[in-house]
Amino acid sequence: MSGPLRLVPDEAGPDWAEQTVQLRTLPRKRRRPVLPGQRPEPDPQLDLSPDPLDELAERLADVCADAVHPYEIAAFLESDGLSDEQAALLYGRPDAFTVAEELFEKVERRYPGPSAEFANPWRADPWRCVVRGLVFALPGLGYLLGANLFAATRMRFGLPSGMLALSVATLVSWSWNQALAHRSYAWLGRGRRRAAGVCLAVGAPLGALVAATAGYVVGGPLGALCFAAGQSGYLAAATVLLVLGREKFLLLALAPSAVGAGVVLAVDVPQLARTVVLLSSLGLAIGLAAREIVRCLRGERDTTVLKLPLLHELPHLLFGLAVGTLTMIAGLGTTVHQAVETGAAAGASASPTGPAMIALTLSLGLAEWLLFRYRAMAVAALRTSHTPAAFVRRTGGVLLGCLFIYLTTVAALDAAATVLWPGAPALGIPELGALLLLGGSLWLALLLNAFGLSWSTALICLAAAGAECAGLLTGADPTVLQLIGCGAAATVLTAIAGPVLGRTTKHR
Repeated sequence: MSGPLRLVPDEAGPDWAEQTVQLRTLPRKRRRPVLPGQRPEPDPQLDLSPDPLDELAERLADVCADAVHPYEIAAFLESDGLSDEQAALLYGRPDAFTVAEELFEKVERRYPGPSAEFANPWRADPWRCVVRGLVFALPGLGYLLGANLFAATRMRFGLPSGMLALSVATLVSWSWNQALAHRSYAWLGRGRRRAAGVCLAVGAPLGALVAATAGYVVGGPLGALCFAAGQSGYLAAATVLLVLGREKFLLLALAPSAVGAGVVLAVDVPQLARTVVLLSSLGLAIGLAAREIVRCLRGERDTTVLKLPLLHELPHLLFGLAVGTLTMIAGLGTTVHQAVETGAAAGASASPTGPAMIALTLSLGLAEWLLFRYRAMAVAALRTSHTPAAFVRRTGGVLLGCLFIYLTTVAALDAAATVLWPGAPALGIPELGALLLLGGSLWLALLLNAFGLSWSTALICLAAAGAECAGLLTGADPTVLQLIGCGAAATVLTAIAGPVLGRTTKHR
């Protein structure tokens, strides 16, 4: 730029200046007297561009008046779904924290005590978490209905070929759907429900196709490949319903399989009847998921351009792969170890699930509730702590308490599943210790993921999963491998969690 910035274009002549003078000298409009209790009429000459933040300040007056720091208002705005993009688009501020600072300045303080609404900005419905835990665990009963489909004499890597194909398809589905869910939640967090619907409409069928193809490439009996394809379709549909908050619909779709599995445990049922039950659950899940996607696509189109790079989903894809591998080793590691030592006969009756996997999947609902609970109590600690050291002590105690509750529940679920599961081996202290280290590692990884450390958690869990896989194929004891791998992962994650979660800026 070669000269000073000109507010008036060069071609503007005396007419422009004359019009400006006329605008400045216009007589003010005579305003009606304001009666008591009546709001004054807006003056169009004075209120040409009202600040949109005034309306938000009026709506959140109770929250802002009780806040003792802008961090508290920022935490409420983030829990309410206000992103930096929305702050720029709706309020003309660069980020949500700037909005919180200005709201803090606009609204006069009022003490004592927080409002009831702000007391828990990270609210979570406990019953919804219970339902989510059920829908995570109930698909395991479907393996009882399809157990005859995995019978095979040819062994590969210590597992029947059909079981290996199913395991590969499952890992691909878990990793793909983890990334798909994160991307869809990102659209929903920005108020783009239609964009989230498009993401699910494209990503869910594509992920099911990729997972089924991976199982087919591995090879196996036709029945096992069909079961793997059906499972891939179910996991895609379940991802859609869970992301859109339709857990009850998914529970309805799983009802036929749950009832059928109960019957199979009591009496012998022909494979044809079992297949019909599985197909009914699959059809219900896919139909309900398609219905919800159509409802999203019927929403109003947003013309504002907003892009989410696909590369941002890579750490979540790797995290899903690592978690799936660690969980599968916990369920199938003993079978593979026995097959490597004794041959095909040990793996002929391999089961795709077991007490450890049932305990972990049933505990996922509680894990989600504890994540919300930790964030709520951390924000409360931010309000009541007077020094950084006091805040670190409070949040550290909350973290240990949440971990204790979660691991105690996992241990109880594993003990119950061991008693109820047919043919389950006796639960020993090393096996229980390995499971608790795995559960603690996964919960800490999920917590750090929620604070934006997606790459760190993905690489740590992936390294532990790779080390356990390598050791398992060499014939090492899977329990020892889990103790070493999950123990190392838990140690590193704890070392990262302490300094990161002790920063007040992470909880704003």
